[in-house]
Amino acid sequence: MTAPARADCSRAGCRTAARWRIDWRNPRIHGADRTKTWVACDEHREYLRDFLTARDFPVSVSALGAGDASERRMS
Repeated sequence: MTAPARADCSRAGCRTAARWRIDWRNPRIHGADRTKTWVACDEHREYLRDFLTARDFPVSVSALGAGDASERRMS
C-alpha cells in the first residue's frame, strides 16, 4: 500500500503542505449538487475562506482527510 500524495495549498504561489479542505460553490452558476474543493495550509486557511465568503459563496472548512462531505456543513 502506498501513502497518499501530498497536496499543496491552493493559494497562488504557496507550495506548503495543505492541512485543510475548503469545499465551496458559486450558487449563481451551480446547484447544490456541485461543489469545488480547494486545500489550504494553516497560514492560508482563513484567507481562502474569507475570499469565498466575501462573495457570498457557501463554504465548508474541515481538516484534510476528515470524513466525507456528509459530515461537513456548508455555511
